[in-house]
Amino acid sequence: MTQVKTGDTVAIHYTGTLQDGSQFDSSAGRDPLQFEVGSGQIIPGLDKALTGMAVGDKKTVTVPADEAYGQPNPQAVQAVPRTEIPADIPLDIGTQLQVQTPTGQVMPVTVAEVTETEVTLDANHPLAGKDLTFAIELVKIG
Repeated sequence: MTQVKTGDTVAIHYTGTLQDGSQFDSSAGRDPLQFEVGSGQIIPGLDKALTGMAVGDKKTVTVPADEAYGQPNPQAVQAVPRTEIPADIPLDIGTQLQVQTPTGQVMPVTVAEVTETEVTLDANHPLAGKDLTFAIELVKIG
């Protein structure tokens, strides 16, 4: 029976949950996620968990934050003057926005705090600092 190794293209079905059991993502109702093992296309901890699996195998793995989206970076949180944000932009806490960096790159940010004079934007990945659990099923190799 063929087992997954680095460089294989695989397809998996998965459900990702947080430590409190809440689901943050799933391939249910969609095509399986397809990628090359070891290529950096998915988080490292999930990538490593696939090695040695065979088609039809199922397992549940917990991926620590350091092997998922890393720890939050305090430098990725920045306060900007409220006057620099157009009045029609919603500023509810948790709202995800897109900002353009000085180099023209588009970056997703989350509204973290709002005062009368400033809006604090967080560019960390929403799952940074969180341990993640994945229920995975290997659907295909190759």
